[in-house]
Parts: sequence; structure tokens; C-alpha cells
Amino acid sequence: MATQILRVLQLIQRFVVNYAFIFPSSINFESHSVLTGGLCKSLSFFCWSLTQLLKESQCILSTMMLNEAQTSFKFSSMALFYTISKRTVFLSPIRSLNICSSASSPPSSDDETAVITAVSILKHHRSKSRWTHIRTLFPSGFDPSECSQIIIQLRNNPHLALRFFLFTIEHSLCHHSLLSYATIIHTLARSRQKSRALTLIQSAIRKFPDANTDLPPNTPPSIFEALIKTYRMCDSAPFVFDLLIKACLQAKRINQGIEIARMLRSKGIYPMISTCNSLIMSVSKHHGSVAGYEIYNELLGSGSKVTDTNSVRVKGVAPNVHTYNIIMHAFYRDGLVENLERVWSDMIVNNCFPSAYSYSVLMAAYCDNGRMEDAMKVWEEMGNKSFKHDVMAYNTIIGGFCEAGEVHKAEELFKEMGLSGEEGTCVTYEHLINGYCKIGDVDSAMLLYNDMCSKGLMPIGCTVDVLIKELCDKNKVSEALKISRATMKRNNVVMKGESYEFIIKGLCNEGRMEEGMKLQAEMVGIGYEPNSKIYRAFIDGYEKEGNEELADKLRGELIGIQ
Repeated sequence: MATQILRVLQLIQRFVVNYAFIFPSSINFESHSVLTGGLCKSLSFFCWSLTQLLKESQCILSTMMLNEAQTSFKFSSMALFYTISKRTVFLSPIRSLNICSSASSPPSSDDETAVITAVSILKHHRSKSRWTHIRTLFPSGFDPSECSQIIIQLRNNPHLALRFFLFTIEHSLCHHSLLSYATIIHTLARSRQKSRALTLIQSAIRKFPDANTDLPPNTPPSIFEALIKTYRMCDSAPFVFDLLIKACLQAKRINQGIEIARMLRSKGIYPMISTCNSLIMSVSKHHGSVAGYEIYNELLGSGSKVTDTNSVRVKGVAPNVHTYNIIMHAFYRDGLVENLERVWSDMIVNNCFPSAYSYSVLMAAYCDNGRMEDAMKVWEEMGNKSFKHDVMAYNTIIGGFCEAGEVHKAEELFKEMGLSGEEGTCVTYEHLINGYCKIGDVDSAMLLYNDMCSKGLMPIGCTVDVLIKELCDKNKVSEALKISRATMKRNNVVMKGESYEFIIKGLCNEGRMEEGMKLQAEMVGIGYEPNSKIYRAFIDGYEKEGNEELADKLRGELIGIQ
């Protein structure tokens, strides 16, 4: 045994003497500050070399033997021990190496040693070499617990922690669990790296589905429990749960997002108002405006029903104007004007000032119900509150008057809009064109259409269909055909079958049978089948020309399709 010990000590002395040339001779290796600085820069090389020497000696050193070796060399303070947190830890990155010790002085576990070694390499090695060293020293990788501890040690450098986590995935160095995912998510969330944390939460939801299929559908995903258990350990921030709720909403797991918000609220943790708004919007979109309003009352109100005129604000988080706008728009979409008015009153009672969008939604609700007097009162109040009437507001009120047949008032507002510096949009022109077509003034509609096109704006398909119908009714088939060609060429818009029908009928009435047949062939090529009205238009046209043969032939085909 003495010969073996002497052999080991000689090998270690030879390594230490050679290793000393790495550092300048002026370095005091007994200094803790230098040891934690200079020595750590080549820590992995030292650990690997020491392991190979110990394997060559084929013996296991006890703590007592190492202490004897420490007194034999002037470099021993560098070679064997590294002081961390006032403890002496033996450096052995290879987990398969078992260092025996006496019961009175047990060594650190292999897991703790691997964590310390990996953290030291990641912190002190160059960016390019650190990953090579990690793969060389830990070929079998890490378990999730080790990864979690390494990430915690790197939490003040979230970019490095994330790179390590992704590196272990890329090179299959760890079969990550909910624990390691929760740790890296907390690390990113506490540093406000929203998008990266959100991406990992979404990945964890997909990677760890609920094993128990008998759970209720609103049971939070498994990552939620892991985030709670590791919250204090990672010194995280409540913001992480907002990200989890957002991930659930994006994955269409709306009920799970609601349940998470409820559970957090029961513990006195309130999601941010932006998160609450997203919940209300998602519920309103998928379950209706009434359900969205109930969630609003649950998260931000007193729990009052939709029929209540007021709701009391919940302590912890207050609704903002965006909250009310979401609910108002949901009620507007569902045609529930009375409920919308209650929300408006709720907003005023809670001293939340409406925005220009709020006024536009209320005006739109009144316009759609033909309540133009109420809409004008909102319009005037908006101006009295020093809100500038924006494009949305102008389009809303102009559209309301056009729908009500009061196009002259809409035209006055359109002129006022130009004087105020607001440029008309496609929607503005479409409202006016539809309004003039509705009262039969197709000439004014055409003037607006030409003005619209000169500004580079093109109407949508339904407006073109309305204009074509009115032109054909006024026997202006050539203009209708011209508009249809221009629209299809510029916007790649396909006309409705009724528009083809109107133009073909007009062409046949004018005796332009060949043009009508070409348009009918185009219609069939798009996918529209000729109906009885088109057949009758061609039959009447051929009869006017005196072509009874073609007229009879078409009558036979018409009987066949009826």
C-alpha cells in the first residue's frame, strides 16, 4: 500500500509541477482569491487530468491520505482543494469516480460536485470552449435535478442559463422534466424575458400532457404545479403566472386559463390587468359576450350579474379603459345594446374615462339600430370632451346616416372630414357609394367611385356588386362591365353570380349577344352554373333578333335543368 501511495504522490507532484507553468510565477496559489479566479479558468483541464492520474494509479485515496499529500508539496493547496462557501470540496467531475472518506468527514455528493464543476466551466470558460468542455466532462449528461440546480446558480445570467438549457436539449444531455422546465421558465420570467419564457411554457404544455384523462377539462396544466413548487426556490416573480395564462389562451385552453386565474386570486395573487383583458376577450369571443362579462365581474368586479347596473371593483387590480372597450365591443357584436349601455355607465361610475374608441363603439351601436339622434349626441359629447374625431368616428357616423337614407348629412360630414385633415378611407367611400345607390343616385355613386380609384383605393366586392346592380338597372351596362373588368384586374376580386346575371341580362337587352355569351362562359369557368334567369335573358335576346332556332334550343336546355 505504501508503494502505491508513493506512486500516486509522485504522479500528482509531476502533474502539479507541469500544471504550474500555466500561471505566472508571481501568482500566490495559496491565495483564495487567485485560486477562485485563475485556477477556475482551467478547472476542467485540471479535473480531467487528475482523474486520468487517479485511474492510472488504480487506487482510491482516503481523505487522510489526501491530507498527507497536501503537506508534501508546495503546490498542494492548488492541486487538490477548492474552497467554496467556506467548505472544502474535492474536485471530481467524473460521476463514476467514488472517493471514499471517513464517517466523520463525508465528502460532497456526486451530484453536487457535478453542479459546481459545470457552473464553474460555464461562468469562467470562453464562450466557444465551454460547450466542448461540458460535452467532454459530462458525456452521459445530467439528470433534471442537476440541470435545475445549475440553472439556479446561473439565474443572474439568464442568457447563459437559457443557452445551457437549449444546449442540453440539442445534444441530448438531459431528459428534462417539469422541474427543469419550471426552473428555466422562472429564470427567464424574473428577468422579464417574456417571449422566451412564453415559448418554453408552450413547449412544456405540449411536452407534458396530463396523464390522468379523468381530470376535469379546466384542470390547470402540469407545469402550473411545478411553477408553484419552484417559485420561492427560483426567487421568481408573479409575472410568470401571467405568461402561463397567456400560453393557455394561445393554445385555446381557455377554461384552464380561467381556473389558474381563480386559483391565484384565492391566494391573493392578482393577474395583471392586461392578462385579465386577454381572458375576457377570449371568453367573449368563444363563449359569448355575457360569459365574458361574467368573467369580468369575477376577476375585477363584485360578482354581479349582467343585469346589474353597477359592479364594485375588486381590491388588487382595477379595470382600465381597454377592459371596458373589450366588453362593449363584445356586446355590440352580439347586438346587445342595452348591456353595452350598462357597461358604459359602469365605466363612468368607476371614474374610468372613455377613449375615442369607446365613443365609436357606442355610436356604432346606435347607428346600427337606427338611433341617429342618440348617435349624434355621442358625437357631440366626444367633441365637447376635447376628443378629435378620428377616421373611425367619421366612418361610423357617416355609415349610420347612409344606412338611414340621410346621405346629404353623410356628405356634409364627409366634407367636414376633409377640412379637419382626415383623409377618407375605402370604408368612407364605400359607405357613401352604398348610400347613393340605396336612394337611386347612381351618378353621384359613380363620381365617388372614380374619385376613390384616382386616389389608389379600390372598393371591396360587395360594394362593386351594389354599384353594378344599380348601373344595370339604369341601363348603363357598359359602365357596369367596365367596373367589373377593372375590379377583377386590380384587386383579383370575383363578382357574385348575381352581378354576372345583371350584366348578361343587360347585354342581352341591348342585343349584344356575343358579349353576353363570352361573359356566360367566363362565369361557368369560375364555377357559377347558369340559372333560369340567365337562360331567359338569352332566349329573349335571340327572339328580339329573330333567331328562333337558338331560342328554341335554349328553351330545351332550360327544361332539362328545371
